[in-house]
Amino acid sequence: MKRAEVVELFSRLRELDPHPTTELEYRTPFELLVAVVLSAQATDVGVNKATRKLFPVARTPQAILVLGEEGLKRYISTIGLYNAKAKNVIALCRILVEQYGGEVPRTREALEALPGVGRKTANVVLNTAFGEPTIAVDTHIFRVANRTGLAPGKDVRAVEDKLENVVPAEFKKDAHHWLILHGRYVCKARKPACPVCPIRDLCRYKHKTPPSAL
Repeated sequence: MKRAEVVELFSRLRELDPHPTTELEYRTPFELLVAVVLSAQATDVGVNKATRKLFPVARTPQAILVLGEEGLKRYISTIGLYNAKAKNVIALCRILVEQYGGEVPRTREALEALPGVGRKTANVVLNTAFGEPTIAVDTHIFRVANRTGLAPGKDVRAVEDKLENVVPAEFKKDAHHWLILHGRYVCKARKPACPVCPIRDLCRYKHKTPPSAL
Protein backbone atom coordinates (compact mmCIF):
# COMPACT_ATOMS: atom_id res chain seq x y z
CA MET A 1 0.00 0.00 0.00
CA LYS A 2 1.03 3.58 -0.61
CA ARG A 3 1.49 5.77 2.45
CA ALA A 4 -1.65 7.78 1.68
CA GLU A 5 -3.65 4.54 1.56
CA VAL A 6 -2.22 3.39 4.89
CA VAL A 7 -3.20 6.70 6.48
CA GLU A 8 -6.69 6.40 5.02
CA LEU A 9 -7.02 2.80 6.25
CA PHE A 10 -6.21 3.65 9.85
CA SER A 11 -8.21 6.88 9.71
CA ARG A 12 -11.31 4.86 8.85
CA LEU A 13 -10.67 2.26 11.55
CA ARG A 14 -10.11 5.05 14.08
CA GLU A 15 -13.33 6.76 13.09
CA LEU A 16 -15.28 3.55 13.66
CA ASP A 17 -13.56 2.80 16.99
CA PRO A 18 -11.72 5.80 18.49
CA HIS A 19 -10.58 4.01 21.65
CA PRO A 20 -9.92 0.33 20.89
CA THR A 21 -8.62 -2.08 23.51
CA THR A 22 -8.25 -5.76 24.25
CA GLU A 23 -11.31 -7.93 24.79
CA LEU A 24 -9.54 -9.68 27.64
CA GLU A 25 -10.92 -8.54 31.00
CA TYR A 26 -8.38 -7.18 33.48
CA ARG A 27 -7.85 -4.43 36.04
CA THR A 28 -4.08 -4.44 36.59
CA PRO A 29 -0.97 -5.13 34.51
CA PHE A 30 -0.57 -8.43 36.37
CA GLU A 31 -4.09 -9.55 35.55
CA LEU A 32 -3.50 -8.67 31.90
CA LEU A 33 -0.23 -10.61 31.88
CA VAL A 34 -1.92 -13.72 33.28
CA ALA A 35 -4.86 -13.38 30.89
CA VAL A 36 -2.58 -13.09 27.85
CA VAL A 37 -0.53 -16.11 28.92
CA LEU A 38 -3.77 -18.08 29.31
CA SER A 39 -5.05 -16.90 25.93
CA ALA A 40 -2.45 -18.78 23.86
CA GLN A 41 -4.39 -21.10 21.53
CA ALA A 42 -7.59 -20.14 23.36
CA THR A 43 -10.33 -17.59 22.82
CA ASP A 44 -10.67 -14.36 24.79
CA VAL A 45 -14.22 -15.42 25.66
CA GLY A 46 -12.97 -18.66 27.18
CA VAL A 47 -10.21 -16.92 29.11
CA ASN A 48 -12.61 -14.31 30.47
CA LYS A 49 -14.95 -17.02 31.78
CA ALA A 50 -12.07 -18.52 33.74
CA THR A 51 -10.55 -15.28 35.04
CA ARG A 52 -13.94 -14.00 36.22
CA LYS A 53 -13.74 -16.78 38.79
CA LEU A 54 -9.98 -16.69 39.36
CA PHE A 55 -9.25 -12.98 39.83
CA PRO A 56 -11.77 -12.31 42.64
CA VAL A 57 -9.98 -15.06 44.59
CA ALA A 58 -6.38 -14.39 43.50
CA ARG A 59 -5.45 -11.21 41.65
CA THR A 60 -1.79 -10.85 42.72
CA PRO A 61 1.29 -13.03 42.22
CA GLN A 62 1.39 -13.70 45.96
CA ALA A 63 -2.25 -14.84 46.03
CA ILE A 64 -1.81 -17.17 43.05
CA LEU A 65 1.27 -18.71 44.69
CA VAL A 66 -0.88 -19.43 47.75
CA LEU A 67 -3.35 -21.24 45.48
CA GLY A 68 -0.55 -23.39 44.15
CA GLU A 69 -0.42 -25.16 40.81
CA GLU A 70 -3.21 -27.63 41.56
CA GLY A 71 -5.41 -24.92 43.03
CA LEU A 72 -4.88 -22.74 39.96
CA LYS A 73 -5.78 -25.61 37.64
CA ARG A 74 -9.25 -25.82 39.15
CA TYR A 75 -9.97 -22.30 37.89
CA ILE A 76 -8.44 -22.62 34.42
CA SER A 77 -9.22 -26.24 33.54
CA THR A 78 -11.69 -25.13 30.84
CA ILE A 79 -8.85 -23.49 28.89
CA GLY A 80 -6.74 -25.45 26.41
CA LEU A 81 -3.27 -26.51 27.55
CA TYR A 82 -4.21 -25.60 31.12
CA ASN A 83 -1.64 -27.92 32.72
CA ALA A 84 1.31 -26.24 31.01
CA LYS A 85 -0.22 -22.80 31.51
CA ALA A 86 -0.73 -23.38 35.24
CA LYS A 87 2.91 -24.39 35.57
CA ASN A 88 4.06 -21.27 33.69
CA VAL A 89 1.81 -18.90 35.67
CA ILE A 90 3.06 -20.28 38.99
CA ALA A 91 6.67 -19.99 37.81
CA LEU A 92 6.26 -16.41 36.55
CA CYS A 93 4.47 -15.42 39.77
CA ARG A 94 7.42 -16.71 41.78
CA ILE A 95 9.83 -14.65 39.67
CA LEU A 96 7.67 -11.53 39.99
CA VAL A 97 7.60 -11.89 43.79
CA GLU A 98 11.29 -12.71 44.18
CA GLN A 99 12.76 -10.31 41.62
CA TYR A 100 10.24 -7.51 41.08
CA GLY A 101 8.40 -7.06 44.35
CA GLY A 102 5.25 -8.53 42.87
CA GLU A 103 5.11 -5.95 40.06
CA VAL A 104 5.11 -6.58 36.32
CA PRO A 105 8.38 -5.38 34.71
CA ARG A 106 8.10 -2.76 31.99
CA THR A 107 10.84 -3.87 29.61
CA ARG A 108 10.60 -6.35 26.77
CA GLU A 109 13.69 -8.23 27.92
CA ALA A 110 12.37 -8.78 31.44
CA LEU A 111 8.92 -9.78 30.20
CA GLU A 112 10.25 -12.26 27.64
CA ALA A 113 12.38 -13.87 30.35
CA LEU A 114 9.21 -14.89 32.23
CA PRO A 115 7.91 -18.46 31.74
CA GLY A 116 5.17 -18.65 29.12
CA VAL A 117 5.88 -15.15 27.83
CA GLY A 118 7.06 -14.72 24.24
CA ARG A 119 7.46 -11.67 22.06
CA LYS A 120 3.75 -11.44 21.23
CA THR A 121 2.67 -11.58 24.88
CA ALA A 122 5.33 -9.04 25.84
CA ASN A 123 4.12 -6.70 23.10
CA VAL A 124 0.51 -6.97 24.28
CA VAL A 125 1.47 -6.13 27.87
CA LEU A 126 3.75 -3.27 26.85
CA ASN A 127 1.04 -1.81 24.61
CA THR A 128 -2.13 -2.38 26.60
CA ALA A 129 -0.89 -2.09 30.18
CA PHE A 130 1.86 0.48 29.72
CA GLY A 131 0.87 2.42 26.59
CA GLU A 132 3.91 1.55 24.49
CA PRO A 133 3.42 1.73 20.67
CA THR A 134 4.18 -1.96 20.17
CA ILE A 135 2.35 -4.22 17.71
CA ALA A 136 1.72 -7.82 18.71
CA VAL A 137 1.17 -9.93 15.61
CA ASP A 138 -1.31 -12.76 16.18
CA THR A 139 -3.10 -14.88 13.57
CA HIS A 140 -5.67 -12.13 12.94
CA ILE A 141 -3.09 -9.40 12.33
CA PHE A 142 -0.94 -11.75 10.25
CA ARG A 143 -3.95 -12.50 8.02
CA VAL A 144 -5.10 -8.89 7.68
CA ALA A 145 -1.61 -7.57 6.99
CA ASN A 146 -1.07 -10.12 4.21
CA ARG A 147 -4.54 -10.06 2.67
CA THR A 148 -4.83 -6.31 2.47
CA GLY A 149 -1.27 -5.73 1.31
CA LEU A 150 -0.67 -3.48 4.33
CA ALA A 151 2.41 -5.37 5.50
CA PRO A 152 2.86 -8.73 3.77
CA GLY A 153 5.35 -11.16 5.26
CA LYS A 154 6.11 -14.88 5.44
CA ASP A 155 6.11 -15.04 9.26
CA VAL A 156 4.85 -13.03 12.22
CA ARG A 157 8.18 -11.31 12.86
CA ALA A 158 8.44 -10.17 9.24
CA VAL A 159 4.92 -8.75 9.45
CA GLU A 160 5.67 -7.05 12.77
CA ASP A 161 8.82 -5.42 11.36
CA LYS A 162 6.93 -4.19 8.29
CA LEU A 163 4.08 -2.81 10.40
CA GLU A 164 6.60 -0.96 12.55
CA ASN A 165 7.84 0.72 9.36
CA VAL A 166 4.57 1.45 7.57
CA VAL A 167 2.15 2.41 10.38
CA PRO A 168 2.28 6.20 10.92
CA ALA A 169 3.24 7.29 14.45
CA GLU A 170 -0.18 8.80 15.19
CA PHE A 171 -1.83 5.38 14.75
CA LYS A 172 0.85 3.09 16.15
CA LYS A 173 -0.37 2.83 19.74
CA ASP A 174 -3.82 1.60 18.70
CA ALA A 175 -2.94 -0.20 15.44
CA HIS A 176 -2.58 -3.54 17.22
CA HIS A 177 -6.17 -3.44 18.50
CA TRP A 178 -7.73 -2.10 15.30
CA LEU A 179 -6.15 -4.85 13.21
CA ILE A 180 -7.06 -7.64 15.64
CA LEU A 181 -10.68 -6.54 15.86
CA HIS A 182 -10.89 -6.11 12.09
CA GLY A 183 -9.54 -9.62 11.59
CA ARG A 184 -11.79 -11.10 14.26
CA TYR A 185 -15.08 -9.61 13.08
CA VAL A 186 -14.68 -8.49 9.44
CA CYS A 187 -11.64 -9.98 7.72
CA LYS A 188 -12.40 -13.45 9.05
CA ALA A 189 -10.38 -16.49 8.02
CA ARG A 190 -12.99 -18.60 6.24
CA LYS A 191 -15.48 -16.05 4.95
CA PRO A 192 -14.30 -12.45 5.13
CA ALA A 193 -17.14 -9.93 5.20
CA CYS A 194 -15.78 -8.02 2.22
CA PRO A 195 -19.13 -6.44 1.16
CA VAL A 196 -19.39 -4.58 4.48
CA CYS A 197 -15.66 -3.98 4.99
CA PRO A 198 -14.83 -0.30 5.63
CA ILE A 199 -11.47 -0.61 3.86
CA ARG A 200 -12.61 -2.78 0.93
CA ASP A 201 -11.50 -0.29 -1.74
CA LEU A 202 -7.99 -0.07 -0.26
CA CYS A 203 -7.53 -3.83 0.12
CA ARG A 204 -5.40 -5.87 -2.28
CA TYR A 205 -7.15 -9.20 -1.54
CA LYS A 206 -7.91 -10.85 -4.90
CA HIS A 207 -10.66 -13.19 -3.71
CA LYS A 208 -13.09 -10.77 -2.11
CA THR A 209 -16.33 -12.31 -0.85
CA PRO A 210 -19.23 -11.31 -3.15
CA PRO A 211 -22.36 -9.78 -1.58
CA SER A 212 -24.41 -12.87 -2.45
CA ALA A 213 -22.18 -15.02 -0.25
CA LEU A 214 -23.08 -13.17 2.96
